[in-house]
Amino acid sequence: MVWKKSDDPPTHHPEPTPAPRPMTASAPTPSPAPTSAMNEPPRRSSTNATIGPSIFIKGDLSGEEDLVIEGRVEGKVDLKQNNVTIGKNGRVRADVFGKVVIIEGEVDGNVFAREQAILRQAGAIRGNITAPRVMLEDGSRFKGSIDMEAPKETGSGPSSRQNSDREANRPEATGVKATA
Repeated sequence: MVWKKSDDPPTHHPEPTPAPRPMTASAPTPSPAPTSAMNEPPRRSSTNATIGPSIFIKGDLSGEEDLVIEGRVEGKVDLKQNNVTIGKNGRVRADVFGKVVIIEGEVDGNVFAREQAILRQAGAIRGNITAPRVMLEDGSRFKGSIDMEAPKETGSGPSSRQNSDREANRPEATGVKATA
C-alpha cells in the first residue's frame, strides 16, 4: 500500500480537486437550509410590520399588511383586511380595527375584529369588543362589553335599527356599524 500511495500522488492530485468540490458542494448544502430559514422570516416580515417598543405614534395607522405593535400608539389603528397583534410591551390608546386582533399588551379603546378577537393572559382591554368570535384567556383583564353579532354590510333593515337603538349609548360602536 505504501507503494500505491507513491503511485497515487499523480492520481491523488486530481482527487484532492474533487475532494474540495464535494466540500464546496456540501458547503452549499447547509447554505440552502439557512437560506430557506432566512427566506421564511423575510416572508413573514414582508407581510408583518412591527412597531418597536421604543416607538411612540400619535395619529392614525392604516395599511395593507399585518401589524405587530410593541410600542405606544394613540389615535386609530385601521387594518380591517389584516391581522393586528398588540404585543406584551404594546400600549394602545385607540380604536383597533382588524381581521384577527390579538391583545397581549394593553388597549384603551374599542376593538373591532372581522373574524376573531383574542385577549391573551397578560392582555388588558378597557373598551368594547365587536367580533363574531371572541376568546378571553384566564388571567386577562377586560372592562367593557362584547358584541358577537356578525357585521352587517347594509345600514338598513330592522336588525340595524335594533342595533342602533341598543347601542345608542355607545356612539363609537354605532358609527362603526354604519360604515362596516
